[in-house]
Amino acid sequence: MARVKIVDPRLVTDPTALELFDWVTDAEGAVPNHFLVEMNFPEYFKAKLGASRVLWDAGELTMEEVQHVGVIVSRANNCEYCTAAFCTILNYALDKDQGYVTQLLEQGVDVVDDHRLRTLLEFALKANDDPRGVTDAEVDALRGIGLTDKGIVQLVHLVSDFASYNRLNQVLRTDYDYRDLWRQVGFGWVQGEGEAAGDNTRGLPEKT
Repeated sequence: MARVKIVDPRLVTDPTALELFDWVTDAEGAVPNHFLVEMNFPEYFKAKLGASRVLWDAGELTMEEVQHVGVIVSRANNCEYCTAAFCTILNYALDKDQGYVTQLLEQGVDVVDDHRLRTLLEFALKANDDPRGVTDAEVDALRGIGLTDKGIVQLVHLVSDFASYNRLNQVLRTDYDYRDLWRQVGFGWVQGEGEAAGDNTRGLPEKT
């Protein structure tokens, strides 16, 4: 159970917040509990999620690349909640095959054949796990796949942004409201006795 209130979305009237709710609903099919946890600090919610939206929409990485980074970084940080969120966007909003997304969870970057995407993901993992260990050659490799300084800054910010959401949802134990499939595959989750299954609890259409 979440350690802070899950704000009732029916009580939210701020137009900026409602626009962000619409944005995430387009991507995930519903407003996730993460947003409703963030709404305990509505002033920061609008700034933080607004900044995330800019990171996703206005840089040099495609939306598909952004969501791959989200999955890989969140999985590395052992955040079931965020990992499921970005798997949902890949599968639900971006029409990536469910089989591919589950392979990404199971095998990580090893399942990625595309050179540009694999380079992005390997850099993201290094930046997340060992930021001081990132080498000039690894930054130059990003330029080699077409990123300018803008894209390099975007990627580093994405890693930090995803990690910050990982921390928030882990510390505050945001109630899981995604398909059980994602945490079963990515984290070996098994439903405990007396524990309600969460698969498709928010009415997301099944995609295969």
